[in-house]
Amino acid sequence: MGVKKKRTTARPDSNHTQIAYEGIKRILFTNEIPPGQKISYRQLAEHLGMSLTPIIQALKRFEFQGLVRYEPNKGYSTEPMSIQEVQEIYDMRELIEISLLPEVINNLNEDGIKKLQTHMKSRDKSNEASYLSERLLNDKEFHLTLAKLSGRKIQVQMLEHLFDLLYLKYGGSLLFIQSEDPVGSQHQQIFDAVVSHDVEESITALKEHFVKIKSQALKTLGRMIAKK
Repeated sequence: MGVKKKRTTARPDSNHTQIAYEGIKRILFTNEIPPGQKISYRQLAEHLGMSLTPIIQALKRFEFQGLVRYEPNKGYSTEPMSIQEVQEIYDMRELIEISLLPEVINNLNEDGIKKLQTHMKSRDKSNEASYLSERLLNDKEFHLTLAKLSGRKIQVQMLEHLFDLLYLKYGGSLLFIQSEDPVGSQHQQIFDAVVSHDVEESITALKEHFVKIKSQALKTLGRMIAKK
């Protein structure tokens, strides 16, 4: 007798949890649930048009990432803001990104240059909120695209997690309140140095970029905490 093969199908729960995860991720990015606030399962489920089960499963994933916390008999809440954590995030990003620059430049080709160029500018200036969101996403994609050119998957995964901590936990746009912040010009300096295959100048440009954006983020966060 032949052995009957078991029919395998994708678990529907997994798909629903992923949809809930992506939905909550968008909510965190737009700061609809501020740091330190209790999370209502039912409101999330209603907002996303889902049942409670995938919402709770998605929140467990965010808990594992350090973006929310769970307390018995109280449920989930977003983690409170921490200046020290933001400082550590930027310090770690700087270490990783600078260490990858030599390999980035060594692997740079026309395709890589085109990918970097797509994240150099924000287009929609007619709406302030969408403009800031677009700038944030461009900032994230510019840095991740640059890092991916190194071919180092583990470091890129670490950077992606650091960006999630920074933009989802801290509401992203709150760290970049000034709409005229010269991030675009700083990216241009990094881009020019990388395209010129100048490792030393690329490192200098990236370090200067981190000094500016880290200072602004910490000042903004400090003001926010002082108002609470």
